[in-house]
Parts: sequence; C-alpha cells; structure tokens
Amino acid sequence: MRILGIDPGSRLTGYGVIEQTGNRYKYIASGCIRIEAEYFPDRLKQIFDGVAQLVQTYHPEQMAIEQVFMHKNADSALKLGQARGAAICAVQFTNVPVFEYAARQIKQALVGKGSADKLQVQHMVKILLNIQGELQIDASDALGISLCHAHYQQTAVRLQQGVKT
Repeated sequence: MRILGIDPGSRLTGYGVIEQTGNRYKYIASGCIRIEAEYFPDRLKQIFDGVAQLVQTYHPEQMAIEQVFMHKNADSALKLGQARGAAICAVQFTNVPVFEYAARQIKQALVGKGSADKLQVQHMVKILLNIQGELQIDASDALGISLCHAHYQQTAVRLQQGVKT
C-alpha cells in the first residue's frame, strides 16, 4: 500500500510518501510544498495544486494528515485548518481515503512517547525508513504521519484477523 503523509502549513506543507508491504516500509519520496503567495486564498490554491500534483505523481492509495491542535493563537489554528482543508480536498477529489491523527498519536507510534520533540521523530523516521543524510523537518514530520498510519492500519488488520479466528 502506498501512503501519502501530509504535515500541513500555510507557508510550508511537508509531504512524505512510503510504501508498506506487510510489516516493511519503503521510502518513496519526501519534501515540502513551499507556499509563495501572500494573499491567503492564493496560498490555499497552491496547497491544493501541490497536493493534487503529488497524487498524480505518486498514486497513493491512502493519505494521512495531522489534525489541528489549538495552542495559544486562534488565528494560526484557523489558517492551519484551512491549509489542511485544501490538502484534504485535493486528495478527496481523486477518491483517495483520508485518515487523521493527533500529533501525540504520531509521536507515540514512532517514538513511544507522546511528548517527543521533532528531532526525536526525525531520528526514528530516518531509522525506520533507512534514510541516510539530511531530511527536512517538515518532510520528516510528514513521513512520520505516513508511518503512524501504517502502524495503525497493521494493528487494525491484526485485530480483524483475531476476531475472525
């Protein structure tokens, strides 16, 4: 199964594509969609177009995206939510199913600790996908989201198989 992970942002949207075969993961691609527009609706269009291009290029079977979490700045959370919406719509346009995960879930699945920092997540992503060299933090977050989804899907399959036997 090919999974597209998205770490949404209104200025920088990270993406990561992995392929899962059983309990093995293969790195396909990662990077960032850099949003150049100043006018916010134009930024949303760039996110939509960028994610749509990723779908055309990598043909994911599923997409995983980080949920919005409210910290202190409501305006930032609203913009992040709209960026997520643009990414989700780009994928839903092609009928690829979308799955959402909280930041704590992602960190727990990768590092074993929901309060892990970005560098710990990046380190585990590099180990799990055997990536050598540099990896942009937004790209590693997106790959982490993909891996989290793969873990959750594997668990769901195991539970389903256990129920059937």
